[in-house]
Amino acid sequence: MLLNCDLGESYGSWTMGQDSKAMSHIDQANIACGFHAGDPLVMRNTIALAKQHGVIIGAHPAYPDLVGFGRRSMNCSDAELQALLHYQIAAIDGMASSQDMSLSYVKPHGALYNDMMANDKVRSNVMQAVAAYHRPLKLMLQATAAWQQHQDEADALGLNLYFEAFADRAYEDDGRLMARSKPGAVLDHHNMLAQVKQLIAAGTITSATGVVLNLKVDSLCVHGDNDAGIAAIHEIRALINSASQ
Repeated sequence: MLLNCDLGESYGSWTMGQDSKAMSHIDQANIACGFHAGDPLVMRNTIALAKQHGVIIGAHPAYPDLVGFGRRSMNCSDAELQALLHYQIAAIDGMASSQDMSLSYVKPHGALYNDMMANDKVRSNVMQAVAAYHRPLKLMLQATAAWQQHQDEADALGLNLYFEAFADRAYEDDGRLMARSKPGAVLDHHNMLAQVKQLIAAGTITSATGVVLNLKVDSLCVHGDNDAGIAAIHEIRALINSASQ
């Protein structure tokens, strides 16, 4: 199981996250493309950091919502949504190529990610945009009970997928993430590690109401926003390494 983390989210004089501490313990870096966070210099430096540590890089595109950190939905037309995805993907892809790095996948951010999982039309547009890019890229989306449907949708477009789970988020009975507005949506340290151990050992996650969910998971999302998050990444990395031995 791979570890992925949202990185490159600083902007100008504003610093977000602890990228240098997280990068050495992950496999995949989801790099902000400037629409919700990140700027050209941050993008370039984050790519260089990923190269230094041998980390796979992915585009982390969002709705054009810098003020709201990409957490507000936008009513974009089909053409507009696909174009804003291509714009962001091409930006990070070009900057990566300039450092002899290759962009490997796309993971939408925030509201765009949530809309992709909840709305068939949005997901179709995201899939079409990634599939229509001038070279093959994978799409990362949430592993839910509907993973086979999503796999079929991708197969019809010749698109390869990464299915991801979240280390520190509680789940609803249908396999979707519990809304952050609900109590208990973000797991404490103890429950987070218990969830990771269960996923590694059994390939399952237990929902907030006790339903055991069998999920197809290729990558686990972790967060390095603070010292506690970095410490958690270290522990999760150790659990995965131990299980693979």
